[in-house]
Amino acid sequence: MLGFLGLFNSKGMDDYVPEAQATEGAIIVDVRSPSEFAQGHVPGAVNIPGPSIGDIAKVAPSKDTPLYLHCLSGARSGNAARALKGMGYTNVTNMGGVSRYSGKLVKGKK
Repeated sequence: MLGFLGLFNSKGMDDYVPEAQATEGAIIVDVRSPSEFAQGHVPGAVNIPGPSIGDIAKVAPSKDTPLYLHCLSGARSGNAARALKGMGYTNVTNMGGVSRYSGKLVKGKK
């Protein structure tokens, strides 16, 4: 139980992105719309918009694949994380919002 002190130890995008990039087999999933994704996304991220999160099996057929989700603020990725857990995915992390990420972003569709 984290309790009150857990509020001061929460990780964010700046912590999770390097972790995801160093985790073997991990997939960084941006759940924003394709146009938001094209405006700037984490290098190596795949775009699966929240309403299409059921398409995750195309990139992560194994339910134990490490999945690191984010959106703009963390709300949509939180919803997508809950949906994935409901689908049986066991290694899902909501990284939060790219709006709080200080690292390099890539523009374009890929």
